[in-house]
Amino acid sequence: MSGGVDSSLAAAILKRQGYEVVGMTFRMWPKEECGASLGRACCNLEAVTRARAVAGDIGIVYYVVDFSEAFKKEVIDYFCSQYLKGLTPNPCIICNEKIKFGRLLEKARGLGADSVATGHYARIGFDKRSGRYLLKEGKDGAKDQSYFLFSLSQEQLGRAIFPLGDFTKAKTRMMAKRFKIRTYNTASSQDICFVRDLDYADYIKEKTGIGISPGDIVDENGKIIGRHKGIPFYTIGQRRGLGIAYKEPLYVTAIDIKANRIIAGTRKKILKRSLIADKLNWIAVESIRGPVGVMARIRYNHAKANGHKNR
Repeated sequence: MSGGVDSSLAAAILKRQGYEVVGMTFRMWPKEECGASLGRACCNLEAVTRARAVAGDIGIVYYVVDFSEAFKKEVIDYFCSQYLKGLTPNPCIICNEKIKFGRLLEKARGLGADSVATGHYARIGFDKRSGRYLLKEGKDGAKDQSYFLFSLSQEQLGRAIFPLGDFTKAKTRMMAKRFKIRTYNTASSQDICFVRDLDYADYIKEKTGIGISPGDIVDENGKIIGRHKGIPFYTIGQRRGLGIAYKEPLYVTAIDIKANRIIAGTRKKILKRSLIADKLNWIAVESIRGPVGVMARIRYNHAKANGHKNR
């Protein structure tokens, strides 16, 4: 329970369906840091107070568990290391796999619970023929969060419950108001919950002690056309923030970590017909043994594209 409308309604629905529900909020920071100064973090005192109040309203037991060490190791260290490599990580995916359906599921099982339920907009299915659990998109296409859950194992999917999977966000708020849930009009969380003020580079410097060095922006031929503020400020495909006057809009087309350079080019240069993907989780099947057609997207809310495995 994050203190928001989605997890609050999920708990209320399950209670009404006859489940024995226990509310849990995990703390991402050491207790002395988890205060008002982390106003955007979903584990701050205000969020915990809201979640505890909702739990009391719907009549369920409520706990706050400290996962600060695990969160730092699994999520924050990963986030920082990937940016320093010139990559663009999605820490929500790691948090779901390692914390919410990892450490939290272990804690819940230790308390005698069978499953972990969240307010994610996604659905779980089961294929009797293959004996495998399936991860399906939420009904609300604009809010679907299955993308952030793709790395869950069969064991984790089998222990997951998503009560809001068939709802739209509008219906969630309407039902929460009807159920008299005090968080029915709480603003939705946005972006990365643990980075204050969305200043990734300063955050990484603070957490790692590694300085962020400016460097050159070059074109495809290696000609210097500008300066960048530091590698963590940029991601492939980025257009804004380059500060370069050119006859066409320029985008980040590549990042050269060793030379501390950003390569920029026109839109035509960022369009690719293929990519290399790793850490795949097929979910519906254990593995694939030959070419297969897929619908793919490279980041959340991007349109899907037809693709196939060619090797």
